[in-house]
Amino acid sequence: MGTFRYLCMALLFVAAANGSALTLTDKQQTQLKQARQSMGLAENEKLKRHICLWDLSGRSGPVYNGATNLRVDLLRYDVDISLEAFTNEGVLVASLKNGHCDAALMSGFRARQFNRFTGSIDALGALPTLEHVNLLLRTLAHPQLADNMVSNKFQTLAITPAGAAYLFVNDRALNSLGKVAGKKVAVLDFDPGQSKMVTRIGATPVASTLATAPSQFNNGSVDVLPAPLIAYQALELYKGMEPAGGIVDYPIVQLTAQLIAHTDRFPPAFASLIREVAADSFQSVQTALEKEAGRIPSHWWIPLPDEEKRDYNSMMRDARIKLRSSGYYDPAMLSIMKRIRCTLEADRPECSQSAE
Repeated sequence: MGTFRYLCMALLFVAAANGSALTLTDKQQTQLKQARQSMGLAENEKLKRHICLWDLSGRSGPVYNGATNLRVDLLRYDVDISLEAFTNEGVLVASLKNGHCDAALMSGFRARQFNRFTGSIDALGALPTLEHVNLLLRTLAHPQLADNMVSNKFQTLAITPAGAAYLFVNDRALNSLGKVAGKKVAVLDFDPGQSKMVTRIGATPVASTLATAPSQFNNGSVDVLPAPLIAYQALELYKGMEPAGGIVDYPIVQLTAQLIAHTDRFPPAFASLIREVAADSFQSVQTALEKEAGRIPSHWWIPLPDEEKRDYNSMMRDARIKLRSSGYYDPAMLSIMKRIRCTLEADRPECSQSAE
């Protein structure tokens, strides 16, 4: 599991996936100076904040270790962060809510409860490729959208990609939505959207956690597991695919992780700087994700006919609209992501429709 957690290190607002040191540009240093002044900090006075991290290996894990390196870099700019690792993401969320943490690094799925706008980025089929993700993150770093990053007591300080999720299956015959009917599909126990979608196609949702889902697939308890490609090697998912399984060659969601913070502990000028620096790290994260994806042997890929792709797109679009209507997804975020899809692929059927 090490590689997957190492990439999650990038979730901490400025940590690059390649482990390179943080260096602010002259413009960003000026922004930082202005942010410090807005907080009433004297010259050379340390800005101190407590950051909580989700790392399945705790203090010995790569997320925590990467953040420790970042802490050293930040000290050069008079920013002093103390770190605390949590092996249970639910406990981390509770610690943010009760004020123990100034900010917390978590999965995009968990972030939805703090900010429905950014928590909707992980919507099914909303961002087909990393190119779409990059354009979205650049868009969200714009000052005009700063208000959308704040939701009452909490705000989203940074977002980073964690890779696209694909369907890992234990039978290559499961290459269409119709054939998945009657099969067992792993879904996150705290994300009702996944259960609704699985039930809709006639399959059986099996409640899982981010920690238990891989083992459920590998031991045959579930037939289908949505997972990022980086999990293939890190979580040994090839064990669950052997001998006749594979990976359906069509992404169903772009996963993210987000740094959620108390609004009153990070003023707007400082929060804006963090988002800008996080957006600048996209290329290094993308390179690491593509490297991991390239390790998957070609024989595992299950090609998907264009007709099936259209069926997937239609199903995921219908699911997004229904979940938007129920208040689960944010309408403004879905609209932004649709504009991005149509900017990059103007011939998509949805671009002439106004439902989303």
